[in-house]
Formats: sequence, C-alpha cells, structure tokens
Amino acid sequence: MRRVRGMAVGAVVLALAGMSLAACSKKESTPGPGGAKSNLKVGLAYDIGGRGDRSFNDSAATGLDKVKGELGIAADNVKELSAVQGETDKERADRLTALADLGFNPIIAVGFAYAPALKTVAPKYPNVHFAIVDATTFDVSGPNVANLTFAEEQGSFLVGAAAALKSKAGHIGFIGGCDVPLIHKFAAGYAAGAKAVNPSIKIESKYLSTPQQACSGFSDPGAGKEAAKGQYDAGADIVYQAAGGSGPGVFTAAKDAGKQAIGVDSDQYQTADAAVKDVIITSMIKHVDVAVYEFVEQAAAGRFTAGTNQFDLKAGGVDYATSGGKIDDVKTKLDGYRTQISDGKITVPTS
Repeated sequence: MRRVRGMAVGAVVLALAGMSLAACSKKESTPGPGGAKSNLKVGLAYDIGGRGDRSFNDSAATGLDKVKGELGIAADNVKELSAVQGETDKERADRLTALADLGFNPIIAVGFAYAPALKTVAPKYPNVHFAIVDATTFDVSGPNVANLTFAEEQGSFLVGAAAALKSKAGHIGFIGGCDVPLIHKFAAGYAAGAKAVNPSIKIESKYLSTPQQACSGFSDPGAGKEAAKGQYDAGADIVYQAAGGSGPGVFTAAKDAGKQAIGVDSDQYQTADAAVKDVIITSMIKHVDVAVYEFVEQAAAGRFTAGTNQFDLKAGGVDYATSGGKIDDVKTKLDGYRTQISDGKITVPTS
C-alpha cells in the first residue's frame, strides 16, 4: 500500500509538471474588483479529507475561493492538493516540494501534520513564503514560515457554555479526533465554559486516535458514531466534536439517540446532511478562511510576516454559530462571556 501511495504522489508531481509546461502560454490573470489582477501563484496542501470535508479543510477552501475572487488570481495560478490517509512525512514533503518546484509562492499547508515535512522543505526554498495552519513556532519555524494559529480554547469556551445552558441532564460529552495538544485546547475550553455555567456538570471525553495511528480519528465517521453513541448511552445529552471528517458520525449518533450535538471549524448546521442538521445546536467556528485570505493578501502586498500570526476571539478568528435558532434563548449570556474573554476578564485554559 505504501508503494501505491508513493506512486500516487509521483503521478501528482508529473501532472503538475505537465501543468507548468502548459503555463508557458499562461493566461492573463482574471481581473478582480476594480480591474485589479494578480500574477501570484498560490499553492494549498490540504490535510486528510481535503476540499469537501464540511469542516476544517472546507474553511481553508473558502478562504482560497475568496483569494481567487477578490485578488483576481487566475484559476491556472492556483493549485490544491490533498493528503491521503496513512501517508508518510516524506509524502507530505514531496507534495510541498512539487508546488515549490513549479513556482507556487506562497504555499499554505493546512494542518499541524505538515510540520515535520515543512521543517525539511522550507529551508530548501528560502525565497518561497510558506504558511502552516495550526502549527506553532515550536513545531516548525523559519524566516520564510508563517504560523497561522487560533485561540480554539476561546471559541470552545463559548460552545461549552452553550452546552451547559441547554443540557437538561447536566451531562455532556466531548470527542476529539486525535490525542494531541491542539485538540486538548478544544477540550479544555469546552470544559471551562461548561463549568462556568454549571460547576457540577458531568463531562464525558474521548479521543478517536493518537499520533501513532497517524491521527486517523479525523477521517473515521464510524468511529465518531460509535464514540458518540457510548457517551449518549452513558447519559450525555449534548456532545461536542472536534474531529474533522469524523463529525458526521457524531451527528448520526445524536439523531439516532434523539440527542443533540455541537459542530466544529465551520457552521456545520449549514453544511451537514439535511437528515441530521436539526441535531446541531451550534458550532465552534474557526475562521481558517480568514487566516488563509489574510496571509495571501499580505503576500500579494509584499508584507509577509514570519512566525506567529494569532487569530483569537477579539480578532474574529473564532466564534460560535447561531444557525437554526437553537441557542437564541441563551445568546445574551454567551455574548456576555465573549465580551469578558475579549476584554481579558476571563482567561481560558488551553490544557
């Protein structure tokens, strides 16, 4: 299987090479608003699930679509590639290398799993500006690397408070896609928000995978459904999932149990299958789209900033969704918490 994946990456490289030859007769960039246009070539490497995961990757895709429309970047000057389940760091590095070799600059790596690959690739291309979503400077850094990070704990605090305010059982759950520090931030914020409302609330917690399992829990709806069923059976009536592509399984379990759930990364009430959307009371929105757009916009303007680029609640990097009207009755209280966090009166834990 590994050889097959390696061949697949090789095929991608060859396909991209063909594209670069075709670029010898490159089209004019599409005019943007006001007739503006850009010759920037933007490469984006998705995490597992890619465009269409209705979560984390789709948020990045939304930012990329805005880039194309508002900065006037031609379709030929944008390339999107996706990771596959179980691939190695070398295969991720090959994907980033292929984009750099073909002149894409800037290049965005979506997800902390790209950190080891970017460590090896970025130094080889000092004139290429890279960004990585969700990896800190501790994970990977360099003069040509921007770290796009978020205060996930702050947004999770708000949906945790919503869960406690809406729970009739005083018993809620959390499901994380992988047992890593990033997802610990979601869990810690969620618990802190819930306990701010109800100090005695009971919270179930489950991680679907570990780094040793290549964080496969981000793309396993079956595992998400099974874990959520266990929490609902144990008495939880609302479960928050920070599990990417496994989230639909959580929603299915909520529907089967007649319970409720909380989405993540995007407003999942708007993107979930019609059969399950009514179980989603809110989502913790993580504006990867904002980070992607701002990074490319700055690159286009010659204002690249290496190191930490933090998107917190005050900066509009995280928020909670109100689609469906299921938390309208508690919105005033949630907005009160938002103000206290933004003003520094509440410090949300990250672990």
